[in-house]
Amino acid sequence: MMHALRVPAARDARRRASAALALLAVATLVPSPRAPAAQPNPRIPWIGYLANEPTTDSAPVLRDGLRERDWVEGQSIKIWYRYVQGKPELYPQHADDLVRLNVAVIVAVGPEAIDAARRATKTIPIVAVSFDDPTGGDATGATKDPNTNVTGITTFVPGLAARRLDLLHQVVPRLARAAVLWRAAGASAAADLRATQAAGNGRGVQLTPVEIAGDADIREALTALGKLRPQGLIVLADAVALAQRQRLATFASREKLPAVYPSREYADAGGLLAYGANWTDVFRQAALLVDQILRGARPAALGMRRAARLELVVNLRAARAMAVTIPSSLLQRADRVIE
Repeated sequence: MMHALRVPAARDARRRASAALALLAVATLVPSPRAPAAQPNPRIPWIGYLANEPTTDSAPVLRDGLRERDWVEGQSIKIWYRYVQGKPELYPQHADDLVRLNVAVIVAVGPEAIDAARRATKTIPIVAVSFDDPTGGDATGATKDPNTNVTGITTFVPGLAARRLDLLHQVVPRLARAAVLWRAAGASAAADLRATQAAGNGRGVQLTPVEIAGDADIREALTALGKLRPQGLIVLADAVALAQRQRLATFASREKLPAVYPSREYADAGGLLAYGANWTDVFRQAALLVDQILRGARPAALGMRRAARLELVVNLRAARAMAVTIPSSLLQRADRVIE
């Protein structure tokens, strides 16, 4: 007959005490699952971005510039993007939407985006990327009101119209008649047109303005250009023209019409010459302004700044398609040549 082995009570008590001490030691090393963990701030700064369309030289550069200053999208900031895609009538509702989101700052690109943002809020800081001249009655009024909520960068540079006409004259040496494609949006559009016409008068070149009122009017504008049969074309800075850059470049190539455009995107789309602000540099400056605002700076104290860098882009593929000769002196000056 087998008997169960019995452990003396004192020894059993000592084992239970040792096990309890071991569990207590482990408990001091492992956090209790019921202990509340530290939670991140659920309300990181929100940034509104209002523009015509996404481009490689705009929002991505802005994000990179902010990241360099420790503002990382999805971690320490959130960016709400609103694009009108060539339909400027959508700007007001997009601006109102960003205000309802209570963003900390709005980056507005182009005169109509800036105007919509200004109408939507008088308190949320606005970083404007403007085609207008802030010293000449532009849409922002940033240099006039000490309590303004607008700061930013302007790509308007005095004398740029004359330089673009000179570029056109270099590829069309006997230039006598040219057209100017423009749209009356923003206070500086008419001033830019007047400056271009004055440059033409001073150089003996007759300039005929061709206006586009909106995205739907581009066909009529191209038809008018075809009837004019100018020797050259100057395209002024404008959001609708930028949205239609591929169509404009294709038209100019088909008509063998040498043209000068206001930014590199046109040359990338097949345009012959582009001369204007370096957008990468512009949006790096915009990132700096956004950073300063998020850290407490007032827009009125920051003011408006001019684009620091201009660039010349020459598209040799377009030149060959038009049978246009680009002078070697122009190629040597170019910041970029598209072979």
